[in-house]
Amino acid sequence: MSAPPLHVATWNVNGIRAREARVLDWLAAAQPDVLCLQETKVTDDKFPVEVFREAGYEIAWHGQPKYNGVAILSRAPLDDVEVSFGDAEDDEQARFIAATTMGVRVMCAYVPNGQAVDSPKFAYKLRWFDRLTRHLDTHVEVTGSALLCGDFNVAPADLDVHDPQAWRGHVLCTVEEREALARVCGDRLLDLVRRLHPGSPMYSWWDYRQLGFPKNRGLRIDHILVTPALGARAVDAGVDREARKGKQPSDHAPVWARFA
Repeated sequence: MSAPPLHVATWNVNGIRAREARVLDWLAAAQPDVLCLQETKVTDDKFPVEVFREAGYEIAWHGQPKYNGVAILSRAPLDDVEVSFGDAEDDEQARFIAATTMGVRVMCAYVPNGQAVDSPKFAYKLRWFDRLTRHLDTHVEVTGSALLCGDFNVAPADLDVHDPQAWRGHVLCTVEEREALARVCGDRLLDLVRRLHPGSPMYSWWDYRQLGFPKNRGLRIDHILVTPALGARAVDAGVDREARKGKQPSDHAPVWARFA
């Protein structure tokens, strides 16, 4: 039996309570089968489960007070839900969740920002990437149907940065972060937006300050990474820049992909 068509999106909402109506409106307009959320910023008991169930979605979520938080919404049942990496180093930061739906293993990640290159938070970010890589080593087969999406807080190349010279050596654009993301991908995951749109910046984040969005001073730091088997089914992928407009937006826009 052939796999059903699939429409997947990922979105750092920068607070689900503040952006709940925006997410509901976007779901109604875009009609994705699966939506992965990052930076929900609520404890598990405060996640607005019922409003999304009423919109027709099953939900798996993993949160903590005030910071981080990830969730997967799907029109189909979510099976084999997994939170965190299950390794000996697991901590209290809610940054990873996975589930199987519509025949695809969906993994949602919110990678640490890193703050500054010389800070402990940058070292934590690189360690977190190493843990993610080890997790994928044991959980993802190149021949399988799986995707890893979310806010990676890394612009993979200069094309993904509005001003590469100004950002060179800064967090989100360092050689160390780019190499860490490359190790995550290895031979098992493809950067789908870049694969389908090799010459377009396709920014997904713009600073709230200094007219970053109106001037399109953005970075592409939100990604949908897919196994070659799933990538072979890809029809298109992109960024919904319109969703960044209006009152009180997230500083990120949804990134989406369609599969036949």
